[in-house]
Amino acid sequence: MQPQPAYLLHKRPYRETSALVELLTLEHGRVRAVAQGVQRPGSRARGRLQPFAPLHVTWVGEGELKRLRLMEGRGSAALLAGEGLLCGLYANELLTRTLPVELAAGDVFPYYAALLEALPRPQARAAALRHLEFALLELLDAAPHYTTIEGNELDPQRVYHFDVASRAFVPAERGIDGRTLRLLATGDWAQPGLAGPAKALARAALAPLLGARPLRSRELMHQLAARRRSPSH
Repeated sequence: MQPQPAYLLHKRPYRETSALVELLTLEHGRVRAVAQGVQRPGSRARGRLQPFAPLHVTWVGEGELKRLRLMEGRGSAALLAGEGLLCGLYANELLTRTLPVELAAGDVFPYYAALLEALPRPQARAAALRHLEFALLELLDAAPHYTTIEGNELDPQRVYHFDVASRAFVPAERGIDGRTLRLLATGDWAQPGLAGPAKALARAALAPLLGARPLRSRELMHQLAARRRSPSH
């Protein structure tokens, strides 16, 4: 096979010197593989196989669990810290939890690469995360339909609640107004006031895919926010 552009999503030790890895690849989506010998002291591959570092990889194997053969770096890792790092961990956890193995990833891969470029810049993080989340929802046929349940256009003057079952909207006393939803439907979130509604809608649409088990990265984000609010900080 031709070397595949890839990113490491998750890694855990396997046997004495190997690791089980989850990779996001350009053409094959999420790939599960064994990286043999990567935990051995002095292994050159150990330094390459890091989160947020662009890779070229090849693998062998017919089953769901592959064996990595080639693993080369193709650039420097994104330098992330604090909230930027937690956003990166959230993206990795989200993709690991929701992407089926070896489903072609469509726009998810380029949006993930763009996210890594955006994460060091606080003002760019939210939009990059939303683009990735909504690309994932589109890929998994779980994106919102920006209509009422009956298929009618949204009234800009009314307020709506997202109905998970139909992926459409129902009138409600509290929620997101129709004008905002129409703007969100365009995918252009540059206008003021869209960041909060876009985040709320993405979270509601992703919830059925994630199930009841909480995201560890989201818990860490809440802990960071609590520390920042503490009078001692």
